[in-house]
Amino acid sequence: MDQFIGLDVSLKDTFISVREGGNRIWRGKCPSDPALIGETIRKRAPNVKRVVFETGPLSIWFYHAMKQDGLPAICIDARHAKAALDMAPNKTDANDADGLARLAEVGFYREVRVKTFDSMLIRTLVAARTQMLRTTTQMSNQIRGLMKTFGLVVPAGAGRVFEGHVRRLLASNAGLEKIILPVLEAWRGMRARAAELSRQLIASARASTQCQLLSSIPGVGAVTASSFVAAIEDPKNFPKSRAVGAWIGLTTRRYQSGEVDCDGHISRRGDNHLRGLLYEAAVVILTRATADSALRTWGLKLREKIGFKRAAVAVARKLAVIMHAMLKTGELFDQSIAAKA
Repeated sequence: MDQFIGLDVSLKDTFISVREGGNRIWRGKCPSDPALIGETIRKRAPNVKRVVFETGPLSIWFYHAMKQDGLPAICIDARHAKAALDMAPNKTDANDADGLARLAEVGFYREVRVKTFDSMLIRTLVAARTQMLRTTTQMSNQIRGLMKTFGLVVPAGAGRVFEGHVRRLLASNAGLEKIILPVLEAWRGMRARAAELSRQLIASARASTQCQLLSSIPGVGAVTASSFVAAIEDPKNFPKSRAVGAWIGLTTRRYQSGEVDCDGHISRRGDNHLRGLLYEAAVVILTRATADSALRTWGLKLREKIGFKRAAVAVARKLAVIMHAMLKTGELFDQSIAAKA
């Protein structure tokens, strides 16, 4: 008979539950290593049909390692699994593994598309660059705040201009200079490392045909294009371009019960960073884009009716739909028909 396995994965140990014919036949744990888990599965469940585990920090590694090992790995949405796992009277890792094994046996789950390592490399590059830029800004603000205490107000400016202002003001306070200069040197080093990652990202975007295609849209640069391509991967993952807006979380929630039927704010599901990048691109299209397009015209008309922020969200959703359609067809951005998406 077929066996069904549930894995409750944690950083140190993974609990394993094996079911067959509606009953649990074995339960145990082993270190969180796909190779060791594969050995345990082959020993305890030679006729395994499904191996189910939730999304998490180790899910990408586990999924690809198990697939390469020939195991029928299935990664499911943790939010959907939670509704079933909460029915257990006691919340333990072993009981969670039992619940996942039951879901695997009855087929009551929603499988998640696991990204490839190539896509995750791009996402990691974007995330690392973003974090370094944020840290650089925080350090510069910290320097400004520390110097204000002593009456030294750093004028507006960034980069070398900021550094020049700080050094000029510190020349009159030797005691403070000994404290601030190490922080300023750390700021310079962080800024240089962020620039290196930016160059890597730009080079990667220039080498990608898909990123070059998306960069033909006003307001979409290397960061947004690379993040979108890494998130979508294959355009065939979405049968309709309109589904991309909902997948990123740019469509409104809906609540219907009896005579109550209302729409709320956007769902904000999916990739938060990508959603923010699309919103920033939409703001650029509405405020700073020099080339006129049907998308910008539509957004400006919408702004007069519902306000700027809601119009920017609508433009961001439509922009996601257009970008997916461009990846699907391989055509450049057409400014005259963009609003028909």
